[in-house]
Amino acid sequence: MTIFCSHCHRPLQAEMSCLPARAKQAPNASRPFRSTKSASKARRDQINVELQALRSLLPISAQEKERLSYLHTMALVCLRLRGAQLFPPGLPPPVGPALGTELLSLLPGFLLVLSTDSKLVYISDNVAQVLGLSVVELLTQGDTVFDILDGRVGEDVHKKLLLAREEPGREVTFVSEMRTSKAFRLQHGGNRVVAVCGRFVALCRPPSPSTTAFLALCTPLVQSPTDGEAASQDDVFQSMHLLDMTVIDVTESVTYHLGYHREELVHQSWYGLLHPEDVDLAAAQHRAVALEAGAGPAAGTAVLRVLHKQHAWTWLRVWARRDGGCITCTCRCLREEEAAHLRSRQPRAAAPP
Repeated sequence: MTIFCSHCHRPLQAEMSCLPARAKQAPNASRPFRSTKSASKARRDQINVELQALRSLLPISAQEKERLSYLHTMALVCLRLRGAQLFPPGLPPPVGPALGTELLSLLPGFLLVLSTDSKLVYISDNVAQVLGLSVVELLTQGDTVFDILDGRVGEDVHKKLLLAREEPGREVTFVSEMRTSKAFRLQHGGNRVVAVCGRFVALCRPPSPSTTAFLALCTPLVQSPTDGEAASQDDVFQSMHLLDMTVIDVTESVTYHLGYHREELVHQSWYGLLHPEDVDLAAAQHRAVALEAGAGPAAGTAVLRVLHKQHAWTWLRVWARRDGGCITCTCRCLREEEAAHLRSRQPRAAAPP
């Protein structure tokens, strides 16, 4: 039986004669699709030109543009495009003062705007004061809020944002560590714990996902306020006690936080205000401060519930220190989410000796 070549239909012994022709055709056929060094360089040059054009359109100073890498340029461009989608040119400006540098400096934290799919849309410039990272540097971490948060709280944050999206106008709060600069971590021993409090707002009517944004204020949790810082914060009051924790003086701002007048608290025991479940923890703090025991400032810090005059429990973070024959407490009011985060990292009270 004779086998014929499938290409030239000649007997098998003649098949080899058709191979050179096919071998010569294959390279010629693939040559138009083969990449060359000159073509690759041309593509890179074109990409560079386009990136330079995009960089020139960014509303930042010439000095800042010179420092932008290609990655930084694309991150900023994407941020601006998402912002343009939420705030199109034809949309009337929001009512209220412009967020200038002076106004931002008065905020206790920085502003954050997210799209409905959790993409970063806006970060106020004063973020550098909180995290030690500029807006550009923060964007290199990623383009969603989950990229700048501690990954361990991702599921909880996702649930909170989903709840806020399903009920526009409902305020939600979540607490997490945020990424910071290396210099900040070296100075403070880790990332910054920040409370994010915000809600979804429809920027125009009728509302739609493309015109709805999550507007939030990101406030850092104060670690160890000094007396000067405490006096300048609206959510802080101070009290002075004898060594048995009897109140001998308290700042007038306690009325705003707990509802009591100063005269109602003087000569009262601190323990009479505490939640029953927190008495042991407060006693451990009391012993550590009164006896000057414990390892460093953390020994005088506790998160406690205190009874408000309206018969509700108010969460406080209490820094206590001994001043001779007295104990001074600096108390900062907390949201429930802040308190839960701090309590999860607070050592349990040791049993009394």
